[in-house]
Amino acid sequence: MASGNEIDPMHQFEINKIVDLHFLGHDISFTNSSLWMVIVVAVVSLITLVGTSSRSIVPGRLQTLAEMAYEFVANLLTGVTGKEGMRFFPLVFSLFMFVLTANFLGLIPGAFTVTSHIIITACFALLVIGTVIVAGVANHGSHFLHLFVPSGLPGWLLPFIVLIEIISFLSRPISLALRLFGNMLAGHVALKLFGAFTVGLLGAGAASVLAPLPLITAVALTALEFLVAFLQAYVFTILTCVYLNDALHPGH
Repeated sequence: MASGNEIDPMHQFEINKIVDLHFLGHDISFTNSSLWMVIVVAVVSLITLVGTSSRSIVPGRLQTLAEMAYEFVANLLTGVTGKEGMRFFPLVFSLFMFVLTANFLGLIPGAFTVTSHIIITACFALLVIGTVIVAGVANHGSHFLHLFVPSGLPGWLLPFIVLIEIISFLSRPISLALRLFGNMLAGHVALKLFGAFTVGLLGAGAASVLAPLPLITAVALTALEFLVAFLQAYVFTILTCVYLNDALHPGH
């Protein structure tokens, strides 16, 4: 009979301490979440550093993968912000590679998906919006505030539009964080439930006609999750580019 942890779809998101650490009364323990973030960074470093170390004319697999990732993010960034947006390439590329790798690694059975926790996605979203504000003010000074003041509006309508623009700007990190967190959380819960349902049917000796259906659904859902894992990294990255474009071109 399956245990509660095998059935509970939320158990996979629990954070467990690996090394119990405290500093000045604060809990800084090394957890399973910390471990998988280290693994994600190690995998990204392997692809980018080791893959590009040889710089062969005929690239190997890692070099090809690294070059494809570079060109994909560079084309995405310049397509939205123009060539001057390449100053933000290290940030955008790092975010894309981390989110994409974390999403894919999280699909391994027994792995931990760090992007399914709101604190991780919220930190990334705040980093993006913070960069937009700092870069916008540094590049344009008070002119950056024109982002909230569309041109060509009558004076009586301006206060309402400015309020809407400010609310829209402040909602960006919320939507950016919740979109990635929600999709990864929901996908893994669905996979867990269908997996448990499949095992339950097979273990109960269900009719041979019905037994394969949950298994087929689970396989199809897993394939869909791989697509969602890439799409969520892509959406997070392109929205980051759109927001960074405001730091370069704040006027409406």
